[in-house]
Amino acid sequence: MGLFITFEGSEGCGKSTQSRLLHEHLRAAGYNTIHVREPGGTPIGDQIRAVVLGMNNTEMDPTAESLLFSASRAQLVNQIIRPQLAADGIVICDRYADSTYAYQGYGLGRNLADLRTVTAIATGGLAPDVTIWLRIDPAIGLQRKQTAAGELEWNRLDAHELSFHQRVAEGYQDLATAEPHRWVNCDAGLSIAVLATHIRTTLAPHLDKVPRRAIPVNERTTL
Repeated sequence: MGLFITFEGSEGCGKSTQSRLLHEHLRAAGYNTIHVREPGGTPIGDQIRAVVLGMNNTEMDPTAESLLFSASRAQLVNQIIRPQLAADGIVICDRYADSTYAYQGYGLGRNLADLRTVTAIATGGLAPDVTIWLRIDPAIGLQRKQTAAGELEWNRLDAHELSFHQRVAEGYQDLATAEPHRWVNCDAGLSIAVLATHIRTTLAPHLDKVPRRAIPVNERTTL
């Protein structure tokens, strides 16, 4: 099997940027790598994304929200992620099931056991090998995202009150504490370049089991 890497964190933490940079770095190093995001990543998932994150859907019930995220995830896992891993490839996913636990569980107060049951059905039990958590103060992260208007999408979840985002951040802390072998705790306040280097260094031991193609010396990048 390949390697399944997820990026998690509160809004504005920079996970989309860092996951993309890692994808580009690993591809240049010769790895068979794909980069996907949640919700979305497939034609069906992208349609669900438009609904679940749409600013006009303020009346959405929390249970409906959770199930929509899981539906998108089920499509992504079965259509994209599992085939890539079966081909000994690397999957880099911008958000995965931990986002559901943090946002719908801790943020909205949904029952975590119920969310885990639905997630197990949606994913067939597929869990990440490594989760990169970009830790940031929620207030700073939201300010970052608002400042980047036009570059980053401002969505229905972003628009929740600060206390919601603080609960989400607390959720991530609890999740990381519960599975320290899987989670990599990173300071999102570091510069983009320094943080990218730290992530690459941390992941290097995990890449030993993943094959890569032979590439010319002048195209190689250092891991």
